[in-house]
Amino acid sequence: MERRPDVNTRQIKRFIVNGYRSIYKTEDMFFDGLQELGAGKYLTITSTGIETENKYWAPSYRPNESMSFQDAVDGVREKLVRALEIRLRADVPLAFLLSGGVDSNSLVGIAKRHFNRDVSCYTLMNEDDRYDEWPVVQETVKELDLRHCPVPITSQNFLENLDTVICQHDAPIYTITYYVQWLLMNQISEDGFRIVLSGTGADELLTGYYDYYLLHLAELINTPFYDQALLDWEKFIKPEVRNPYLSNANLFVERPECRDYIYLDQEVFEDYLIGGFHEDFEENTYSSSMLRNRMMNELFDEGVRVSLHEEDLNAMYYSIENRAPFLDRGLFDFCYSIPSRHLIKDGYNKSVLRQAMRGLASTAVLDSRRKVGFNAPVLSFVDPTNSQVRDRLLADGPIFDLVKRDRIEKMFQTDGDLPNSASKFLFNFINVRMF
Repeated sequence: MERRPDVNTRQIKRFIVNGYRSIYKTEDMFFDGLQELGAGKYLTITSTGIETENKYWAPSYRPNESMSFQDAVDGVREKLVRALEIRLRADVPLAFLLSGGVDSNSLVGIAKRHFNRDVSCYTLMNEDDRYDEWPVVQETVKELDLRHCPVPITSQNFLENLDTVICQHDAPIYTITYYVQWLLMNQISEDGFRIVLSGTGADELLTGYYDYYLLHLAELINTPFYDQALLDWEKFIKPEVRNPYLSNANLFVERPECRDYIYLDQEVFEDYLIGGFHEDFEENTYSSSMLRNRMMNELFDEGVRVSLHEEDLNAMYYSIENRAPFLDRGLFDFCYSIPSRHLIKDGYNKSVLRQAMRGLASTAVLDSRRKVGFNAPVLSFVDPTNSQVRDRLLADGPIFDLVKRDRIEKMFQTDGDLPNSASKFLFNFINVRMF
């Protein structure tokens, strides 16, 4: 007899208010009575039905304090080349996802210049100036002589497509990035590729985010290196930062526990729910280093875990295998033996990776300090002034037992772009509404 599990309304509220970073903060899933097996665990079930979870691996940060910067550079180059060599093994065509960032450019550069492969790659075309990486991508394609397919973002059939992806995932789509990536996978599949390689995990291995720089500064306080690191941050990083919390260089000196920038505008969105909802941000303890602990929380409990979940499902929809060379075990172990002082240098995040990729990846990318990442405002996909769209999303349904309909309706009446946090919230609502 078929049984349909009930929706877990607490997980729904958690996701709507706090977004994708909250999804794996508990053992909850979007259906009651279901749990995912924890990271680094395996489950044993006996013939009598007794279940036992066992942990086969746990990450750790064991810095080799005698390691020089050049040792770190040489080690990362060696380990990453080997990680990619393993993942280039294939008897079917493979392609790379290429952005304007260091991560994907490193993989493409190694494949082209070290292994002399004929590289095919795909790039999402973002028309939003805040996230447009096209000029840098063009330089890479020209410098490395790549086979390249730019894929424009389209808003056509957005709600219908979203419904399809939600059914495939058995859950709301965690961010708009993974809806658009699903479109990208469609093009890759149509072109006959059956394996795709991405740069997932490099940020969390080698310090790719702006808050990592501030955590790095906090760990350098009262050392001879702090003043120069602060000057570099003010000159090169601060002008690019959009999150208001991360504009304070001494954020983690003054408030080591501050994570308000992660659940941005949490208190605003809590008020959209009937009966409210609040859950403090929490993180696991992996290391006494503030920087490494935040990085490992991103890697094992927040960003990367979400990315792999969504990327794998999107790829499998089109019978594509998703590979992530940066998540190689040997590379992880080496990166988490590098002393933190080497990771950020001369105002550059990922300083070790950048130096390791000299002569392989595009010089323009390696010299760029701009952290872009992919994003797109939800209003570029859905028009809330369209009566059919409004009627569909505001029609009676169980979602309005949880969310205040009048608040959503007011959000639909916005004139112009929504702030980034509000755009993400609205996408979360639309997802859950359709789920």
